[in-house]
Amino acid sequence: MSHEVILFTKPGCPYCAAAKKHYTDNGIPFDEINVKESAANMEKALKVSGGQRIVPVIVDHGKVTLGFGGG
Repeated sequence: MSHEVILFTKPGCPYCAAAKKHYTDNGIPFDEINVKESAANMEKALKVSGGQRIVPVIVDHGKVTLGFGGG
């Protein structure tokens, strides 16, 4: 199932956890892509972020946001 919100995350990232909590608490479904899971996932995140190595990368209805809550 594909949602309008995609979160590119990595394990142990507090900003990723905060972003997931925000969307979950607000009842907004999202797809999570772990950038550490595969090179392909990392490449997708880098493409969306314009080559910046930062997580989370949030794609919300086509709008890209790097980081969450000041991260």
